[in-house]
Amino acid sequence: MNPTDSRIRIASWLIFAAALLLVLKVHLLPALISGLLVYELIHMLAPKLGRFATGPAAKRAALVLLSIVIIGALISMGLLLMALFRGDGGGFTTLGGRLAEIIERARAELPAWAVQSLPDNANALKDAIVHWLREHLSELQLAGIETIRSLAHILIGLVVGAILALQSEMGLTKQGPLAAALIERAQRLADSFRQIVFAQVRISAINTTFTAIYLAIALPAFDVNLPLTKTMILVTFLVGLLPVVGNLISNTFIVVVSLSYSHQVAFCSLAFLVIIHKLEYFLNARIVGGRIAARAWELLVAMLAMEAAFGMGGLVAAPIYYAYLKNELRAADMI
Repeated sequence: MNPTDSRIRIASWLIFAAALLLVLKVHLLPALISGLLVYELIHMLAPKLGRFATGPAAKRAALVLLSIVIIGALISMGLLLMALFRGDGGGFTTLGGRLAEIIERARAELPAWAVQSLPDNANALKDAIVHWLREHLSELQLAGIETIRSLAHILIGLVVGAILALQSEMGLTKQGPLAAALIERAQRLADSFRQIVFAQVRISAINTTFTAIYLAIALPAFDVNLPLTKTMILVTFLVGLLPVVGNLISNTFIVVVSLSYSHQVAFCSLAFLVIIHKLEYFLNARIVGGRIAARAWELLVAMLAMEAAFGMGGLVAAPIYYAYLKNELRAADMI
């Protein structure tokens, strides 16, 4: 490699590293992930649509199919929220009733020191919730604004990812050496993202299978039929696509629903989830580590360091960034 090529490669590394850090610093990770996701999905679906269309038309067909799925998902989420707020099928009314049942059962079974901190009844619970909402109104408004901003970032990321996936149709002009080097970095990041996401899908599917066996087979065998079983299984798979964070969400949901049945079932559910996720750590290390040729301790150290530096966003980004780093070092024959 001549000195000019070496300088261009080093410059592209520095620019790309700065861009990746900036993504975390200004909270653009949702846009990056959504853009990478739609980019990879279009490239994955286009060959499968080859029997109906070829070349550029296949990519456009894949984009149309993805758009239909995304719009359908957004409409379904909107209808679900409307149903909850209107109270169709029980909605929040049913949820409030179950919370009241949990409180009544807890007051009968928990020790006196623990009961003192619980509301006396459903009305007291409602008053406590209203009081908490009033005290944290400003934080809730800020959270709402941040949620809307994140959704906007995700939509923009989807559009950018789709444009990049179709860029071969747009008649790009001749690229300079630095632009070509940056495109190479970006392609390597997309490859790393695909490795991690496909591994996470596999991990989530395995975790969901064990959870479904527990909720739909093991518990009913002991005459324990939890409500919202299908919803819990679906939520387990969907949020399981998020590393670490997804497990916390699904576990909390399952334990709370189990608590509405009895404290014994809640304890069994918690014990089951702890065992399953201990097993999942080994699966995670084997599946993800196998795809990026990394040991378990390497991923854990990367996640710990990224979480300490950038919070929850760093924790989610750590496997993708570390896979990209390994791919770059491997391509440069450094490891």
